[in-house]
Amino acid sequence: MTAERGIASSAAGSGRIPRWAPWAAILGTAVVLAAILTLIGFNIALLLVGTAVFSTVAIYLWARAVEGHRQGLDRAITMGISSLFALAMVPLISLLWTVASKGIDRIDVEFFTTSMRGVINDGGGILHAMTGTLIITSLATLASVPIGIMAAVYLHEYGKGKLKKILTFFVDVMTGIPSIVAGLFAFALFAIFFGPGIRMGVMGSVALSVLMIPIVVRSTEEMLRVVPDGLREASFALGVPKWRTVTKVVLPTAMAGIVTGVMLAVARIIGETAPLLITTGAFSSVNLNPFSGRMDNLPVFAYNQYRNPGVPPEPFIERAWAAALVLILIVMVLFLVARFISRRYGTELR
Repeated sequence: MTAERGIASSAAGSGRIPRWAPWAAILGTAVVLAAILTLIGFNIALLLVGTAVFSTVAIYLWARAVEGHRQGLDRAITMGISSLFALAMVPLISLLWTVASKGIDRIDVEFFTTSMRGVINDGGGILHAMTGTLIITSLATLASVPIGIMAAVYLHEYGKGKLKKILTFFVDVMTGIPSIVAGLFAFALFAIFFGPGIRMGVMGSVALSVLMIPIVVRSTEEMLRVVPDGLREASFALGVPKWRTVTKVVLPTAMAGIVTGVMLAVARIIGETAPLLITTGAFSSVNLNPFSGRMDNLPVFAYNQYRNPGVPPEPFIERAWAAALVLILIVMVLFLVARFISRRYGTELR
């Protein structure tokens, strides 16, 4: 009986299904499900999920009958993971398409070169909001990067005992802190010295720094771990002090990864809305002084335009979608720059 099973299994695993089999399974399943859903009530979500599930089952049964159980299971797992990835991409693609289609009509020269000062209905632009975003984010980066890098160097190169455990614990806590809490912290801090109701651009920078510092610490710490210990030992063997080894050997070697981490951290905070709603407020004119008065920014501008439209509401809604599109493009550019730096200069860490 065992021999017969072995012969049957060997016969089943002797062939190969065609390379187009996964696509045929997906297409056939989609057609059948579409026909069924058309009769009982069409639903695009059910069609996508059902196609992913039943095409995985179909490819498993097909491959098992031709190639054997193990190969069929391998193909089913591959199909399942690919299907889940495709399903996860659907909301992202839908979001990008919605924002691009609704915001592209308002993208013009006027939109980038004018502010909202004196604008009641049509016209206006995001010059004041882009300026505010650049200033607020730059100040947050200037404050966060040195603190984050020095904290990571201490934790990885010097930290020992309870102090290291305490700092690591607080970094972990700050990594998961809600953004609204960072905004409330910055508002409360400045309210102590300047009184309640204060709104300034630098307050937003402080709030964003609270969110950015733990990201920089974690990314820098991971990059320092990648630096081979042999480089440190070779430097010590030459009689180089530890502080000089860190500044002249370890940090330059890990610099590509550190810069990539900083770029990703900037992309993470540049779209934050909740802390900036509390700290910077809204302003329709260009304000270049972060230490005086309210300062608008792209997330808050898009929120206010969509949340408080005038009459007629169409120009306000168009400006909100266009500002959201600009913000997404900025974040995408930052991610692409980070990927380029990682690919171009990351070989130093290997």
